[in-house]
Amino acid sequence: MVELVIVINILISLMLLYAAWRLLRLRKLLTNAANALLVAERSTNVVLSKAPGFLYVRQGNISNLRLRNQVLELQIQQIRQLLSLLLFMYQLYSRYFGKLKLLN
Repeated sequence: MVELVIVINILISLMLLYAAWRLLRLRKLLTNAANALLVAERSTNVVLSKAPGFLYVRQGNISNLRLRNQVLELQIQQIRQLLSLLLFMYQLYSRYFGKLKLLN
């Protein structure tokens, strides 16, 4: 009877030792996963902490480009008006004074 109790105790001890070994492996796995997540969080934090400044600079650049585009649109409009005026003057001259000979 004592031998049976000793065998059962040894089996229980071996099962508990195996469970402890599995828990230790799980703990190492979770520690490694947590460390990997910390590294990822730190690197994304570094990148994202610079993002607002980067966005403000780019927003300023876009604003400057829009202003420059407005100036260029105004210049294009003025050139179109000038060309329209020159075409109109040419048509008037052609109508009243004959064809204009550009090349002799």
